[in-house]
Amino acid sequence: MNSNNYALIMAGGIGSRFWPSSRKKRPKQFQDFMGQGKTLIQQTYNRFKIFIPKENIFILTNELHEQLVLEQIKEIDPSRILLEPSMKNTAPCILYASLKIKKINPLAIILTAPSDHLIKDDLSFSNNIKLAFDYVRSNSALITFAVKPNRPDTGYGYLEREEKKLKIFPVKKFIEKPSLKKAKIYLKSENYFWNSGIFVWKVKDIISAYKKFQPKMFKLLYNGFSFYNTSDEIIFINKNYSLLEDISIDYAIMEKCNNCFSIIADFDWSDIGTWTSLHDKTEKNKDFNVVVKDNIFLKDVKRSLIYNNSKQLIVASGLKDFIVVLNDDVLLIYPKGDDQKLKEIVENVKSKYGKKYE
Repeated sequence: MNSNNYALIMAGGIGSRFWPSSRKKRPKQFQDFMGQGKTLIQQTYNRFKIFIPKENIFILTNELHEQLVLEQIKEIDPSRILLEPSMKNTAPCILYASLKIKKINPLAIILTAPSDHLIKDDLSFSNNIKLAFDYVRSNSALITFAVKPNRPDTGYGYLEREEKKLKIFPVKKFIEKPSLKKAKIYLKSENYFWNSGIFVWKVKDIISAYKKFQPKMFKLLYNGFSFYNTSDEIIFINKNYSLLEDISIDYAIMEKCNNCFSIIADFDWSDIGTWTSLHDKTEKNKDFNVVVKDNIFLKDVKRSLIYNNSKQLIVASGLKDFIVVLNDDVLLIYPKGDDQKLKEIVENVKSKYGKKYE
């Protein structure tokens, strides 16, 4: 393995569109939604350690979830867990981790990826990542992975390429979550892709991009460079992290830079950000249902997802295209396909019934 290759796993989200199973105390990345015996973060870590030295894999998470990481990734050194004192989206945490890694190895090349993606072909994935590592090793490029859409999804960001049909291509434009009408147009085109949110870059290139496009953020975190990887690091981060802007890496850097390239992914990818996407990506029975875990009795139920995360019995009849999720304290019954509205409903529930439902 190349000792200059690093990985940064982002595991700080709450996954509110997987409510009520994904909660503040135990978000979706720490759960086994596929019934495979491994949580999403465990699958991600195991995928990365095939081609990246274990000591070079860092996990970014919220302070609340440090113990969950240690319980589920038993082989990780605690010094490789970076704790965010507050949730500030992806741009601040990536800069924080990049500065920390640069101090360890200025020649580092970093794979940055969320902890909750579903990737079924580990061999194709590792081959694609190696291609990206080789490209950025000899080019000043920020790489993102493009996924060919198979449906007009309005929950994903998109990117557009130039007309030239290249495996590695400069990104012409980033597009935020589009309307359904535009998503249908993108689906028919050969030049629009989902932006997977998986990145590869040299540590010096991504830090240079922050210095140019996010000077205030860069200055604030670079002021603590001498503290990184020392006992004073946590004190500095706890004091200054709340001052950072809440902004994604796409808005902060990728949409502004002129050296952004993309590789068309060969691997089967889904961020399984919603119950509907979990249904789409999971093996179905003869009625096109996805049934996860035990104690479920169904009659005349079709094209639905039934997820039992309790010891209770679920009995359902006559449902078509529904999501049914049972936790110990909440039963969710929701039309499949309306997941983008679930976040608003969860906020209403918390407002009316209290923070215990976070």
